[in-house]
Amino acid sequence: MRFGANYTPRLGWFHSWLDLDLDLDETRRDFAALRRLGLDHVRIFPIWPIVQPNRTLIRPSALDDIVAVVRVAAECGLDVVVDGLQGHLSSYDFLPSWVASWHRRNIFTDPEARSAEVNLIRALSERLAPEPNTIGLSLGNEFIQFAAARHPNRHAITQLEASAWLKEMLGAADSVWRGGLHTFSFDDDLFFDPAHPFTPEHATTLGDVTTVHSWIFSQVGPHLGKDHPGLATFARYLCELAVAWSDDPERPVWLQEVGAPLTHLSPAKVPDFIRATMRHLHGCDQLWGVTWWCSHDVSRTLADFPEVEYSLGLLDTHGRVKPAGHALAEAIADWSTTTPAPMDVLTFSGDDLPQARAETAPGGDLFTAWMQRALASEPATLARQRSRVPTA
Repeated sequence: MRFGANYTPRLGWFHSWLDLDLDLDETRRDFAALRRLGLDHVRIFPIWPIVQPNRTLIRPSALDDIVAVVRVAAECGLDVVVDGLQGHLSSYDFLPSWVASWHRRNIFTDPEARSAEVNLIRALSERLAPEPNTIGLSLGNEFIQFAAARHPNRHAITQLEASAWLKEMLGAADSVWRGGLHTFSFDDDLFFDPAHPFTPEHATTLGDVTTVHSWIFSQVGPHLGKDHPGLATFARYLCELAVAWSDDPERPVWLQEVGAPLTHLSPAKVPDFIRATMRHLHGCDQLWGVTWWCSHDVSRTLADFPEVEYSLGLLDTHGRVKPAGHALAEAIADWSTTTPAPMDVLTFSGDDLPQARAETAPGGDLFTAWMQRALASEPATLARQRSRVPTA
């Protein structure tokens, strides 16, 4: 098991990548504090327009900064996953100007845009592969949200186009960085949105592991209500769903993001939610690791973030460990002492994708049955029945 955090720099947030002289001493302090919590890796997020501000320009100094941060992590005993096409963070989109406005291009289908994206992924892979503490490359944080119907500036595509884009991008990483753990990430729209062009089959057949982002504020929180005990089971449910959609019973699952948002948790309930979330994950044999969102609170000096973003950190903006950080450290220390309960199996059909998405979404029949068992301390695993051949 791996335990880590999504790194949100304490000073300047991700805007710190703009600094001409990156403050590596502050990065070192941040990483050392995370290591003291018992974490072994971080996921970092270089901003795409900073690294590739022009379609044919990848800034060498930006690549140097990324490698420098990776090496500071190594000094602190941390491994690193790097996001490539970054993309989207905390409600902000970070697309370069050469795919926006007067230069609007579909980032998934435009040949020149795709060529530039491949060049960036290859450039990152070339610089990161030799670093001994790098784990792999993630294509970008929840990049699929740009194709969602709810996005205000949607880049519309089909399922086949989604598949082609993923294969090209992941192939670019694999062609240069052989042996790296290369992934793509997504919100739970991929599992639950009936019309989303990125599908569970994409998630479980492409890339080296299936990632899971467990956020209780999107669907399950509004469905169950604030402080509901079932909220702490949602991460496990999504991991079970990821396993069920895979044809490979050995395929790893990475809980790449999970957090404790105050939109649906009272502050006093956060430590218990964290400990319970981690406890419920026991028994998921395919689980590769857990990477908490996030390392540090967003500073109140920065404007216009959704309110929830200011309080998600394990540490505050002064670098002090919060109750959330202590709770996660305790859960990590207790991980090997917890014995998982035996589980029954609940099945669903995967032949009709919209129907399967509705059935497994919060409020759906399968979700309801699974949640009832979890709350009765009679946990169940999930299995998919299917007759059709995968198309991804």
